[in-house]
Formats: sequence, structure tokens, C-alpha cells
Amino acid sequence: MFNPSQQDVRRFFCETYRKHHANDILTPLEAIARDWLMQHPEYADHLADVEQALAMDYSVERGQSNPFLHLAMHLSITEQISIDQPPGIRAAFQTLARRLDSEHEAHHEIMECLGQMIWNSQRSGLPPDGDAYVECIRRR
Repeated sequence: MFNPSQQDVRRFFCETYRKHHANDILTPLEAIARDWLMQHPEYADHLADVEQALAMDYSVERGQSNPFLHLAMHLSITEQISIDQPPGIRAAFQTLARRLDSEHEAHHEIMECLGQMIWNSQRSGLPPDGDAYVECIRRR
């Protein structure tokens, strides 16, 4: 399993941002990431300076949301939907996106369920429950 570090994730998004603005060729994964970057122009300052991005503390105590976590969750959810893993997530996403009339807003709703699934897994010490995750999405 691919397990990038926090710094790897930040470098990836900053490099994707740089390559996009330099009109450099993007890998397929960078192209997907670029699409999410463009939907979040409020993160531009965070992405423009890789050294600042690596040094920044986005702790809850500081009251700042973490743009890299947010973008990584978009990327993860996009991949989950593309391969329908866990099974049923694609249909649940499509239903939610139609109801909200927005794929982007559907992603944000799914992020809540993803966060809940991860928190439950960490708290219980059990593997993530994909069925409960998809059911959470269906309930939204």
C-alpha cells in the first residue's frame, strides 16, 4: 500500500500547482489533483511556496483547516469512486451528487463520512468499515 508522508503529500500538491502554472506536462494523478486545485482557489497561497507548506502547522488548536488534507481527501474519494471501492460508493456518490446538484458538494459530504470511518477505526482498533462508510453516504 502506498503510504506517503505528510511532507510527500504537500510536495505533491505544490509541485502539481507549479507544473500547472508553468504549463508543464502532468501525470494522470497530477491532472486529477489539478482539477481539485482549480476548484479550491482559496488554497493558492498555501500551494505557491513549498517550503512554507512544509513548515506550516495546521493543528486544530490553531483553528486552521488543512488544505492538503482537504485536497488529499478529494483525491482519495475520486479514486474510491473510480474503482467503486468500497463496493457501492460510486452509486451512493452519484445519488448524492444528483440530490445536491453538485459533485463537489457531494465530495464534501463524503469527507464527513470518511473522517467518521477513520475515527471509528482508530478508536476501536478495527479495520475501517467500508459498509458503514457507504451507508453513511447513503444517509446524507
